Amino acid sequence: MGKVHVFDHPLILHKLHVLRDKDTPVKEFRELISEIAMLMCYEATRDLPLEDVEVETPVALAKCKRLAGKKVAIVPILRAGLGMVDGMVSMIPNAKVGHIGLFRDPETLEPVKYYFKMPPDIQERDVIVVDPMLATGGSASASLTFLKEAGAKHIKLMCIIGCPEGVARIQKDHPDVDIYVAGLDSHLNDHGYIVPGLGDAGDRIFGTK
Repeated sequence: MGKVHVFDHPLILHKLHVLRDKDTPVKEFRELISEIAMLMCYEATRDLPLEDVEVETPVALAKCKRLAGKKVAIVPILRAGLGMVDGMVSMIPNAKVGHIGLFRDPETLEPVKYYFKMPPDIQERDVIVVDPMLATGGSASASLTFLKEAGAKHIKLMCIIGCPEGVARIQKDHPDVDIYVAGLDSHLNDHGYIVPGLGDAGDRIFGTK
């Protein structure tokens, strides 16, 4: 079963409280989403492999560590996931970025893929799927399925806020995927919103509320 990592770093928790505030303006909200994603990136990449290397400093040779050539792909779920990309890329400049676009079929209520563009070597990369909210888990689960069908083998899911229903869905459908969240909230309401949550992340990022 994939692990659920809930962050307790003071900087993340502080930024999260401002993010939740209904009066936080679009510009600040967008910046906070990016900053939290950047901070979460540290923990989500903790297991990247390292190799030994020697570096010549102005004084002497130093025995150092560097990333062992492991390639990373960041995959936002459109549209809200886009808000997390810049923060992630600032930490991993060489990461490639894929995109997944989904909509819900009004009759079957199942997620339908309308856009799917990945790096050609996605099967060789450590993939981090990003979306601010893990609510029902339907979109995230479908995205993980589409990635596996494309050959991705090592996938993590990183969301800013999750809830037990979404976590349970991912663990049921994708028990091999670790989940990273900055906050794990109480439940979903009748409209599918996380409680207490922060409202519609996409609307608040792009100012369309």
